[in-house]
Amino acid sequence: MRAMLVDDEQMPLLHLKRMLECDMDEIDVIETFTDPSIALERAKALQPDVVFLDINMPQMNGLEVGERLQALLPAAQIVFVTGYDKYAVDAFDLCALDYVMKPVQLKRLQKTIQRLKERFKGTQPKPAEIKPAEPEPLLRINCFTRIELQVPGTEPQSIKWRTAKARELFAYLLHHRNRMIANDTVLELFWPDCDAAKGMTQLYTTIYLIRQTVKRCGLASFLSINRENLETGYKLTVDEARFETEEWEHSVKQAGTLRTDNRHVFEQLLERYTGDYYGDYEYIWAEHERERLRRLWLQLAQKLSRFYREHRMLQEAIRIHLRIQQFYPLDEESYTTLMKLYDATGNRAAVDEQYSLLATRWQTELDSEVNEDIKEWYAQWRLA
Repeated sequence: MRAMLVDDEQMPLLHLKRMLECDMDEIDVIETFTDPSIALERAKALQPDVVFLDINMPQMNGLEVGERLQALLPAAQIVFVTGYDKYAVDAFDLCALDYVMKPVQLKRLQKTIQRLKERFKGTQPKPAEIKPAEPEPLLRINCFTRIELQVPGTEPQSIKWRTAKARELFAYLLHHRNRMIANDTVLELFWPDCDAAKGMTQLYTTIYLIRQTVKRCGLASFLSINRENLETGYKLTVDEARFETEEWEHSVKQAGTLRTDNRHVFEQLLERYTGDYYGDYEYIWAEHERERLRRLWLQLAQKLSRFYREHRMLQEAIRIHLRIQQFYPLDEESYTTLMKLYDATGNRAAVDEQYSLLATRWQTELDSEVNEDIKEWYAQWRLA
């Protein structure tokens, strides 16, 4: 059995590796990792039969890593190895094969290997029968910037709608997925100027267009619009789907403490935010969620900026604040920070450019002048 080991602590990792290699003839340790994000990247290529996985890792919670590994490698077995028994229930909720406490004892490990042998007995295909891994049977939905849906085995697609109203109603039901939305709520939001009879006609027609579009795009097995009765309302039922916005937010909250050896994880999270929630559509009803996710991204960007400034990685900090200005063109702090960063790198022209850009945008967008503190700093800098 091919085994992959993941533990952020080097000593326990080596201890487990030696035990498996020296005392377990059935196990072939193919790779070890101290960084779970790299383990996830390499998992499909390695195709392990079993993954020994630590839970309490600072870079990424081991339970989350286990969930992702199960999605990547449905046939692989997960064995959690940890010093904390409080995770046992969660571990077995993930259908883990076993749960081993640290420090790992040989006798206990032998029981785990016996379980593995029983699980794999009679299930291993002959080499000629091994088939490529099947794509995960989940619809992927991305709502950053615009709605994109990806059916397993295909490229992401932006749906072409017959009408803008059909697109917006679909987006609204997707936003409130798996919840019944009352007819009155929809009519008030989408057809406020129509009487009840005409509004219901418009609603029926639009729902029909959505259903036809979902069917045409091959999404009917994942998405369905249901209603309890004519008077109640509609519900968009979403089965077997993964939402990029939800996964991104979960990853941000689980990212842990920013350090030199895991900053690439934070950079990747920053890049995954490709645009505001439903950003191309600018639906008023989505503004709260749009601003909430945008604020979460801003906090992530500011954390990276502080880290780079504290470690004197000034060019990296500059890059982060230029990204902030793309999403938050009226974020005053990004201009003042950039002016000071450019000053520290000796780029006087860029300091002037940032101040001019700030003054112009404040005047154009807010009909206001630059903050007096910033004016004073800039004036003193010009005299220096």
